[in-house]
Amino acid sequence: MPEDILLAFGLTLMAGLATGIGSCLALMTSTTNTKFLSLALGFSAGVMIYVSMIEIFVKAKDALITAMGVEMGNWVTVAGFFAGMIFIALIDKFVPTNGNPHELKKVEDMNQAEKAVEKPELLKMGTFTALAITIHNFPEGIATFTSALQDPALGIAIAIAIAIHNIPEGIAVSVPLYFATGDKKKAFIHSFLSGLSEPVGAILAYLILMPFLNDIMFGIIFAAVAGIMVFISLDELLPAAKKYDEAHLSIYGLIGGMAVMALSLLLII
Repeated sequence: MPEDILLAFGLTLMAGLATGIGSCLALMTSTTNTKFLSLALGFSAGVMIYVSMIEIFVKAKDALITAMGVEMGNWVTVAGFFAGMIFIALIDKFVPTNGNPHELKKVEDMNQAEKAVEKPELLKMGTFTALAITIHNFPEGIATFTSALQDPALGIAIAIAIAIHNIPEGIAVSVPLYFATGDKKKAFIHSFLSGLSEPVGAILAYLILMPFLNDIMFGIIFAAVAGIMVFISLDELLPAAKKYDEAHLSIYGLIGGMAVMALSLLLII
């Protein structure tokens, strides 16, 4: 297997398994470091928004204009961008409310919930959350894999951003499962496995999309990836960062993420 494919798959695997980091943080600490999470989630959103609009969208447009001409290329790029948003929005819509990975979880809050909620309900909550995150991570895996395949430096940036945003998802899975079962190992395994859907998404992208990958297909995929990542940033990362927020830390993180991404792209160019 070519090295670029192995790198793309490795980055996707790393990003997906970051749910295990969230699980470790939840199971090994008694409180949530809200300052860190607010900064980190804001940073992740900044990276994803900047790279989507400045780099990925532009690459998609260039590829489609080359293949289809200026007018049609521009139209298809915009259509692909919003199609990506609609795709991830539909996934969110059909996720059960009590299992939605966008629902904020804190270790200390769940500690209190243990007393207020029946253990079967906590087990159901954790299971639904794991299932929701598994479904939710498929398009993220495709986004990371295809980006890394086309541009490894870009793929690294996206993988880091998605890995950061997967940390709270690991908390969301592991904490209710731990309080429902009393088994840290089981809670960690479920959280860890929920992230495996990202490399599975990468494998599907490789098997299904690679045989058809030309300028048009690449442009459409990249436009959709840009839409997916902007939607995730606006619908998931920034709201979560604001809920964890202390004194505008999420916005500082957002600006920092954009600045780091901008600087890295300038240095690469």
